[in-house]
Amino acid sequence: MNQFKTVQELLLFQESLARHKPDKVLIVSNATCGRAHGSLALVEAFKEAWKKHGLQGQAHLRVTGCLGYCDCEPLVIIRPGGFFYARPSPDDVEEIISESLIGDKPVEHLLMKDSATGETVWKENEVPFYRRQKRWIFADNFELDPTSLEDYLRNGGYRAMVKVLTEMKPEEVIEEITRSGLRGRGGAGFPTGAKWASCREAEGDYKYVICNADEGDPGSYANRGLLEGNPHSVIEGMIIGAYAIGAREGYVYVRMEYPLAVELIQKTINDCRSAGKLGRNILGTGFDFDIEITCGGGAYVCGESTALMASIEGRPGEPRAKHIHTVERGLWDRPSTLNNVETWATVPKIIKNGADWFTSVGTGDVSESAWGGSKGTKIFSLVGKVNRSGLAEVPMGMSLREVIFDIGGGIKDGKNFKGVQTGGPSGGVLSEQHLDIPIDYERMDEAGSIMGSGGMIVMDEDTCMVDLARYLLGFLMDESCGKCTPCREGIIQMYRILDDICNGKAKPEDMELLHELSEVLQTASLCQLGLTAPTAVVTTLKYFPEEYEAHIREHRCPAGVCKALSSSEVAAAT
Repeated sequence: MNQFKTVQELLLFQESLARHKPDKVLIVSNATCGRAHGSLALVEAFKEAWKKHGLQGQAHLRVTGCLGYCDCEPLVIIRPGGFFYARPSPDDVEEIISESLIGDKPVEHLLMKDSATGETVWKENEVPFYRRQKRWIFADNFELDPTSLEDYLRNGGYRAMVKVLTEMKPEEVIEEITRSGLRGRGGAGFPTGAKWASCREAEGDYKYVICNADEGDPGSYANRGLLEGNPHSVIEGMIIGAYAIGAREGYVYVRMEYPLAVELIQKTINDCRSAGKLGRNILGTGFDFDIEITCGGGAYVCGESTALMASIEGRPGEPRAKHIHTVERGLWDRPSTLNNVETWATVPKIIKNGADWFTSVGTGDVSESAWGGSKGTKIFSLVGKVNRSGLAEVPMGMSLREVIFDIGGGIKDGKNFKGVQTGGPSGGVLSEQHLDIPIDYERMDEAGSIMGSGGMIVMDEDTCMVDLARYLLGFLMDESCGKCTPCREGIIQMYRILDDICNGKAKPEDMELLHELSEVLQTASLCQLGLTAPTAVVTTLKYFPEEYEAHIREHRCPAGVCKALSSSEVAAAT
């Protein structure tokens, strides 16, 4: 590991790396989704074949993290030919190397068949799942081994950090992020520049930056994909943020259920310390900053900022009232800035390419207000009843229809689209009437949902919306910390009503009671878990009222999901 004492040493080394890019590269993905389908054995088979054919120095074997198309991982891509193989086995390795890497020809019987159309996909640039995406943040996952600092440097990594530490004042960094219109990618979409400015202006000599990698939403894993594919981008973003607000210490709060992400982010931090990018007097610039990791124990409520900070401090992960802002009194009662993984990974791109580059994509006008517009791209975990599932990075303003039908390939087995749940358990369930709305903070909010950390669960005609609302409330009931009465008691009561509806025991007036309980939670809960807990119930009542009516008045589940209301159960009862 090279130790860089000055910026000049780093830049010279980076330039030497850029001059020695290999002509031929074989890419094999090896993140959690790939490992679940045998990528570790596949990687070992390629390494053995590399030795057998004496390919060292002639071609480069790049073992990457997640490449987004989780349905088909592990993926193998041959460059420059672009041949694309989905989920090959170790037995296919010899043929891929002999024919595609050495012979520059595709192995036709191994080429991917698109799950939506059945068509054969020959090359990387023809993959339908990728074609409509705009991969600004996720594209680097294809270009580097997440365990390799050299790979990140070869692709221009840490240039943004160098620019900030040597050419920009902290206020100029904050101004650039503000002009970009970057909003937090993990929840309510608060303007990042405004948050940083408030923290910099807060009283106190000791401040913190925190990365929220406690991604607990069912069906959401975009943060994991970034941590496993490009952890250096997150660390570089945190260094830039720390310089901007005047912090000397940072924390990455990551889920214990993400063991590979924990391993990779720890290695990244260790490598940065060894290379002089973390610690005292970074690259001779006089700036001191270091990062520690804290692993969460799986409590969903610890994704809330104040609960997360309490957990880092070693206390129970319980939220506190928000009248005291964490940018003024956060971690250990000191000014603290918290952003999620995707937000931090976006920061170096903005500094490197400029705010105007970032605002060239998206909706709205940043100049109108601090909250103006939804700019840049957003990564969504596209899952559920779609033909193609995975991590899709799309420009703000793309419609739900384009994401679900163009990128996701439409609904499986030729069934009808019914709804899409966005933003995790705290998000809403949208219907067919919303397919053409642009995906941005404002329009999602108007429709009654949120983007959150990027979960997007697609449902077909066989989904019971009442049962779905019950499931989501059950999750939140288990995850509530129990500190405040509206959340602790209100969610339980709402769950019981939904359970009665699914079991044919409810009364018509129970629908009104659900509305009343929702209003109580949305106005009186202590934190966002309780405030947003009723969202799925509110939106399913609004957009799918006929399903509730069928359950309550007709004792019938239109989707045939609720067993107590199935025809056989009803017949037996009568």
